[in-house]
Amino acid sequence: MNITFHGAAQTVTGSKHLLTLISGKQILLDCGLFQGLGSDNENLNRHLGFDPTLVDAILLSHAHIDHSGNIPYLVKNGFKGKIYATAATIDLCAIMLADSAHIQEQDAEYLNKKRVRQNRAPIEPLYTEDDVKECMSHFVPVVYDVWNTLYDDFEFMYTDAGHILGSAAINLKVDENGKTKRIFFSGDIGRYSDKILRPPQPFPQADVIICESTYGDTLHDKTQDAETKLLHTILETCFKRGGRVIIPAFSLGRTQEIVYTIDRLITHKFMPSIDVYIDSPLSLSATNIMRKHTESYNPEILEYMKRDTDPFGFEKCHYVKAVAESKALNTSKNPCVIIAASGMTEAGRIKHHIANNVEDNKDTVLIVGYLPTESLGGRLLKGDAEVKIFGEIKKVRCHV
Repeated sequence: MNITFHGAAQTVTGSKHLLTLISGKQILLDCGLFQGLGSDNENLNRHLGFDPTLVDAILLSHAHIDHSGNIPYLVKNGFKGKIYATAATIDLCAIMLADSAHIQEQDAEYLNKKRVRQNRAPIEPLYTEDDVKECMSHFVPVVYDVWNTLYDDFEFMYTDAGHILGSAAINLKVDENGKTKRIFFSGDIGRYSDKILRPPQPFPQADVIICESTYGDTLHDKTQDAETKLLHTILETCFKRGGRVIIPAFSLGRTQEIVYTIDRLITHKFMPSIDVYIDSPLSLSATNIMRKHTESYNPEILEYMKRDTDPFGFEKCHYVKAVAESKALNTSKNPCVIIAASGMTEAGRIKHHIANNVEDNKDTVLIVGYLPTESLGGRLLKGDAEVKIFGEIKKVRCHV
């Protein structure tokens, strides 16, 4: 057996790990997009480092785009096999990959306008929404804690990784020359104190471990500390300074966690009610899928739901879909909380919100997740005095 790494090695995105068995079968663990690497993204995402037509199957750990986002490109370029994932992951991929395709098409259209003016040949998007529809026909649902025989010499089992809805660690048994090798691929690992999801399951012993290490040298704040910091930030920014809290967050996972936390803070009267805008159509779709899969919830939120049946919605919680409504948020200066994608701050509505608020010392950009150092959010976090957004230099006067 041979294992080659084609992403998420010494970087955090583009997860792709290829197993080649003695029999010649090739199994790909994840097929994610590179993100947050600037101009390098395009080249890395188009040049996989292996032949898609030779890959026999994909085992997908979860739906985040840096783990699933290049599957349509793989299918577009000749992959014919099956893609195994949990039912919740499949539901999420249907909306997240379609959203990714929409972004690919928009980016290509924007670049091609420039290329026409430069008398250069147009480029194709990495993939289209039609490619996503085709790739979704390859998905096969699997359940946790059941060994599945893929080939005579290869079995796999998914265990709950507690990272996002439907996320899994992938356990493998590979028979070679009369011996069984056990391999464990962690995917991304959740926290044991997650507000919504069950904690990561223990996994069977393994001979080889392929493990996420993004926070390997970091001690996270306790959940209660993070909740207190969120409360303090909203009270200081919105109620004391009359400003706005701008939060870049992935449409799936962190967005729902923040909304649920604010819901609880208001319900328990730790803070007054305030307008909270979730400015992402994808977040609304992801939240509806979260509402559908309560089997993944931990006992704490299930108990809370006896009191509040919708932990992802309250009186002043607004899910923004229309572009016009999103733009209107930038012309108003009323105190509020705006949660928007993308979580990497490299695209989407969040860039517009940061651009419109970064020079106002009443406002706060609140970083709630990992950001590459050279991303817009990463530069704010580093303390850069100026940032370039949409080709314009902005003074950083907001709180970060």
